[in-house]
Amino acid sequence: MKEVNMRVSLLALSMLAVAAPAVAQDDDPDARAAATIDQMEPAERTILTHGIMALPLGEDFALPEDGVLGAGYVPGISRLDVPSLRETDASLGVAWAGGARKDRATALPSAVAMGATWNPELMRRAGEMIGGEAHAKGFNVLLAGGINLMRDPRNGRTFEYFSEDPLLSGVLGGAAVTGIQSQHVISTLKHFALNAQETGRHFMSANISDAPARESDLLAFQIAIERGDPGSIMCAYNRVNQDYSCGSDYLLNQVLKTDWGYRGWVMSDWGAVHKLADAIHGLDQQSGEQLDERVFFGDMLGSKAASDPVYARRLTDMNHRILRSMYAVGVDRFPAEKAKIDWEANAAVARETAQQGIVLLRNVKDALPLSATARTIAVIGGYADTGVLSGGGSSQVLGEGPAVSISMGGSGPFAGFMSQSYQKSVPLNAIRERAPDAEIRFRNGRYITDAVEAARRSDVAIIFATQWMAEGLDVPDLSLPNGQDDLIAAVAAANPNTIVVLENGGPIVMPWLDQTAAVLASWYPGGEGADAIASILFGEVNPSGHLPVTFPANVGQLPRPVLPGSDMIETNFLGKGEEGQTLDVDYDIEGSDVGYRWFARQKEAPLFPFGFGLSYTSFSHNDIKLADDGLSATVRLTNSGKRAGADVAQIYLISGPWGSSRRLLGFERVELGAGESKSVEVSFDPRLLAQWQDGAWVRPAGKYRIALGKSAIDFGPEATITLPAARWTGGQMK
Repeated sequence: MKEVNMRVSLLALSMLAVAAPAVAQDDDPDARAAATIDQMEPAERTILTHGIMALPLGEDFALPEDGVLGAGYVPGISRLDVPSLRETDASLGVAWAGGARKDRATALPSAVAMGATWNPELMRRAGEMIGGEAHAKGFNVLLAGGINLMRDPRNGRTFEYFSEDPLLSGVLGGAAVTGIQSQHVISTLKHFALNAQETGRHFMSANISDAPARESDLLAFQIAIERGDPGSIMCAYNRVNQDYSCGSDYLLNQVLKTDWGYRGWVMSDWGAVHKLADAIHGLDQQSGEQLDERVFFGDMLGSKAASDPVYARRLTDMNHRILRSMYAVGVDRFPAEKAKIDWEANAAVARETAQQGIVLLRNVKDALPLSATARTIAVIGGYADTGVLSGGGSSQVLGEGPAVSISMGGSGPFAGFMSQSYQKSVPLNAIRERAPDAEIRFRNGRYITDAVEAARRSDVAIIFATQWMAEGLDVPDLSLPNGQDDLIAAVAAANPNTIVVLENGGPIVMPWLDQTAAVLASWYPGGEGADAIASILFGEVNPSGHLPVTFPANVGQLPRPVLPGSDMIETNFLGKGEEGQTLDVDYDIEGSDVGYRWFARQKEAPLFPFGFGLSYTSFSHNDIKLADDGLSATVRLTNSGKRAGADVAQIYLISGPWGSSRRLLGFERVELGAGESKSVEVSFDPRLLAQWQDGAWVRPAGKYRIALGKSAIDFGPEATITLPAARWTGGQMK
């Protein structure tokens, strides 16, 4: 069969997008959008194409009558029954917005913690929960869906993204969007694309060739869009191959709208619009316009459209895309209004997500779960007597406010976003509830001598160690700050039963690892984090999390051992830089071999591999059988231990006709009772058996070696299949 030519001109795409069907149906969002546009007056055609940041940034700020304090507001057109768009951050819940609102919100764990669940159904439920809360607070747009891959673990927003793998990120992200939009709240996916560091984020250029981009970061977005059908895509601050993401014809017109056929709208990140021509390059809406040099998509756009047919057609398409998503998600028919929230039910979702996302990294001689007979327990550090850590920036959710907030310096309207804040969920209290007869000794860890003395006099020492990360700045290395590595080493030397609980935004190095009895990665565990951590420590819940990111042994193993720009750029929350400032970052070094694939290519051993996670029981992987078409496998897992638990069947491609390879093809989380075996079928995304060549996914003929793994380096049963050549340009292999 002939390859279908997916390329169409922007003009043709616009004409196709706004062509109304012969019969307009009430439930057809395209027909409804076309009908509304037909009724628009000229002055109404730029109402939906730009909006404000709905926070008091200056003395002249006035919240619109139907607005809600939050990330953004776009006026509606009441004459045409088009509601306003009331937007809130972010993926982890209805954001705190620096304390602008005083209402309550449920805080999910960080996205990387959600990635560690490997559980799409739980992500759908989590999305449904935060979407429902947003709707009940009057919001109809949630700026959620962080899909960028972890190309550098020092990225300050690592905690906002699911993983380093395109399949895992895409599947989980798509599930979360589905849940959010089931509540008639539009969800974004963000930040499109290759937003992999915060240093120089407003001007750095992520330079990468087309094929490796399509096989990595862009594939993650593509999978999430296919599965979740988000109403909007948010473009990023950074440049891609020198063009700003929000004005990139390659990203927005060619890849997103033409190749993928995306029907929703592209909104800018706040302060990411640079010129009127960004509209022609595919941007549909200017967000947070106060942060831009000027309002490009208001009167300027209207005047240009009045005199230029190209801009006129583009403006029609912009309106169509926005209206189409509004109608498809139902924000007009199911208006967001203040409503009662079931806080207990929502807390249960947050707690389960935290429990499934906690990863047991080390457990020597079954140090965990803790015995109920422990008489003395030293709890040390990490503000464990106060709360659990949250990541900083626009995504921060803080319930009814922080338990404690530590200023990281600075001034101005965004200083509040950069504070180190803790959820009102207290690990020390949760531990005391589960060990009522034990003597619990808390030490804040400021003085190592004091902590060591408490640990020496205790049966068990539990150290809470924190790695704060935030939007707007990267971490300089992967050590624990404030001397915590020295603290852990000293306490572990004093007490061999030392357990480390990490509240981490991403990977860290662990020079003290071999001295400890157990290590838990709890990430930023959210509003129910303390209870989730304690339930794992005391064995009420069997840990089942698996790493969604690789933990390097040291920064020398990374594609760029020195973080680009860290030696020359002063960064902050806005950080737009000097006029004409640039920073080029070469992502062709690793290309599509991101994370565990880079380690496999370099034959480097990480500290902990992608997919790794221990349990209080044991699992064996017994068999793998490939389907005749090579697009699925049936695998058999057995719980060979004495208690129920969950394992993740991870299927990897380990070699193809092009040679050695390492790609996650599919996965399935499986619950197993003690001694129970199950066979499960795991389907593969065919693009992961292919390479991007000449505008299509091409699978060369030859042998493909596929394995069932416990991680990206620990493989069990294998199978080999010979597959014919195939070419995939859309929904079919040819």
